[in-house]
Amino acid sequence: MTLSFCSFSSGSSGNCYLIKSENTAILVDAGISRKKIYEGLESTCTPREQLSALLITHEHSDHTKSIQTLMNKEKSMKAYANARTWSQINSQVCLTQKEVFETGKAFGIGNILVRSFRVSHDAAEPVGFTFTSKGKQISIVTDTGCMNEDIIAEIREADILVLEANHDVDMLKIGRYPWFLKKRVLGKEGHLSNAAAGETILRLLSESSKERLVLLAHLSRENNFPEMAYQTVKNILEEADFYIGKQLKLNIVTRDDMSLIYEV
Repeated sequence: MTLSFCSFSSGSSGNCYLIKSENTAILVDAGISRKKIYEGLESTCTPREQLSALLITHEHSDHTKSIQTLMNKEKSMKAYANARTWSQINSQVCLTQKEVFETGKAFGIGNILVRSFRVSHDAAEPVGFTFTSKGKQISIVTDTGCMNEDIIAEIREADILVLEANHDVDMLKIGRYPWFLKKRVLGKEGHLSNAAAGETILRLLSESSKERLVLLAHLSRENNFPEMAYQTVKNILEEADFYIGKQLKLNIVTRDDMSLIYEV
């Protein structure tokens, strides 16, 4: 095994992912309870002593609410965010545990190389992450209202791509969200729709014959459901004569349940 990915939770009620190599374990976001994080670690046979770092994508509470309780317990772990994100986080983190990265600059954690990249969301300086080890790559892109060339460049070689498919546009428009919230979700600093996720995957397939696994993530409870997200992406791909199978494997990361462990 070189790299593995597991979602402990993904969605507006809380986000936490685990990236793991042979000797390094990294959490991405801590938007769920410490208890649930520990349950996820136990289920993935990840000793707490193996945790090297917590990486923070942005300051919204569904990504940060357990930072303080987790870091207070895990004294040997470091928490990483860019300076603008740290400036918006109220959690008290000991200075000896606090690390600041510059968006776009790579840094190492154990035997994993981490690179952050800017995404488009209504936060101070939101980022996605790419993790590489021994030539394998996992990329995470959620909480972005649109894709751009810089993001595409970062995820083009991903063996596992965790990609937001937050909502169905029509379902959102006729749903019960107030108009200001609909505008936020639909905006360029909101969230990717199922169709936008499908178009992103189509572009990747059109530009490269690389085999990859795509995990659709951060699905809305109100404005989406797994079967719709999957079918929307499948339809977009098949209209362009691309099919889920050997070159592309597609699965869903659900909101409240721990995912399978995906290895590359």
